[in-house]
Amino acid sequence: MRTFYINVARKYRHTYSNEDLERNVGEAVFAVYGIEKKLPRRQPIIERWQNYYMAHAGNWYYAYKIDGDLIIVADACHAQNMK
Repeated sequence: MRTFYINVARKYRHTYSNEDLERNVGEAVFAVYGIEKKLPRRQPIIERWQNYYMAHAGNWYYAYKIDGDLIIVADACHAQNMK
């Protein structure tokens, strides 16, 4: 997630601040804590995630699996990069 927003900051360096970057990364990471609590479990829409569950929060999609009471996030993808 950080890499995505670093690239945004490079592209829009005159309008996208480091504070924006940190806020956006923080929001995306915080959303992970809603998996299986607030975010509904969905069927994956991209092929490489077929062995995972998927959750969606804001502009981010998360591929995850459940191991007992542990949720393991395997991948995250921004909405504009979903194919």
